[in-house]
Amino acid sequence: MTDSGRDDRDADDRYRIETRSIHAGQEPDPETGALMTPIHANSTYEQDAPGDHRGYEYSRTGNPTRTDLEENLASLENADYGRCFASGMASINTVLNLLSAGDHVVTGNDVYGGTHRIFTQVYEDYDLEFTFVDMTDLEAIEDAFREETELLWLETPTNPLMSVVDIESAAEIAHAHDALCAIDNTFATPYLQRPLELGADVVSHSLTKYLGGHSDVVGGALLTNDEELDERFGFYQNAVGATPGPFESFLVLRGTKTLPVRMDRHCRNASEIAAWLQGHPRVERVYYPGLESHPGHEIASEQMDDFGGMLSFELDASLEEASEVVSNTEVFTLAESLGGVESLIEQPAPMTHAAIPREERLEAGLQDSLIRVSVGIEHVDDLIGDLKQAFEASLK
Repeated sequence: MTDSGRDDRDADDRYRIETRSIHAGQEPDPETGALMTPIHANSTYEQDAPGDHRGYEYSRTGNPTRTDLEENLASLENADYGRCFASGMASINTVLNLLSAGDHVVTGNDVYGGTHRIFTQVYEDYDLEFTFVDMTDLEAIEDAFREETELLWLETPTNPLMSVVDIESAAEIAHAHDALCAIDNTFATPYLQRPLELGADVVSHSLTKYLGGHSDVVGGALLTNDEELDERFGFYQNAVGATPGPFESFLVLRGTKTLPVRMDRHCRNASEIAAWLQGHPRVERVYYPGLESHPGHEIASEQMDDFGGMLSFELDASLEEASEVVSNTEVFTLAESLGGVESLIEQPAPMTHAAIPREERLEAGLQDSLIRVSVGIEHVDDLIGDLKQAFEASLK
């Protein structure tokens, strides 16, 4: 990202996030006056003389549509720098590229299954070590650090148990050990939570989810206030080439324009559904930080502006019965992923977290009957009615 991104962020400080989500990093096209960001479908760019270009050389290195998206996301996270990638996993991989053989990472024991997979099945082969602990226990985080620990990787709320991590305290622990603190902020989005303001060094997003918002694009992003980190991310972005195309960048820019209004509805619907589930006799436990009974409710109230559109719940049922429930919904779609306008339902054990060994999964609290819900923006009465009929059809 160029220095103009930093200047744009400073100039935008007087505007609230609802305004910046629509305007940050974007101006009408100077040649045509087109209001929407053009899709610059270019692989290469004319140079005035060898090495004398106008800011762009090759679209793996930089693309104007991608630059607009990077500046927009940086503004939303109150970051000085932003880099976009071809997927959320490409973003996570780029953070891991900072590490060297022999380094150690402390992370959560209920991280997203894809994150667990890249940690244990890819980077452990390159002599990196990972310790998985309960991130709600600050003493456990502290005790897990070693001399060779270089990174604390957090999710909050976590996927899928919706645990809430004290970002400020966790970042302080990492910095006391001269380690980086990186946070996957996909569930909360910058509309609800801005980890850099709480001491994190790096924020990661899967743009596939709420920031895109329409289940039609895959992408990732890294945001930071550290110029040196941003330069290293930019090097790996170009060297590895896991970058989004201009059309994908355009789609996410379209999504961020409606992020605030969508998140308001996601949060409101999720809150009502969580309350309904909490009163159902076949539901043993509801994981939603907006409930006062949630152990992380107080921390979430302090570091989040609302509680999000994701929730999970455990049924008093077998794995097979839980599978019946998620297969019998009509408004909810049985599918992986999350964050779109439509409501999705899934069962982590055989789906998103199947890569985690069952014994390890159960030890982390991911029960066979756990169901995860991405609450969409449909009418909440239709969503509750759909869950009710699926329960009645599946649970005897």
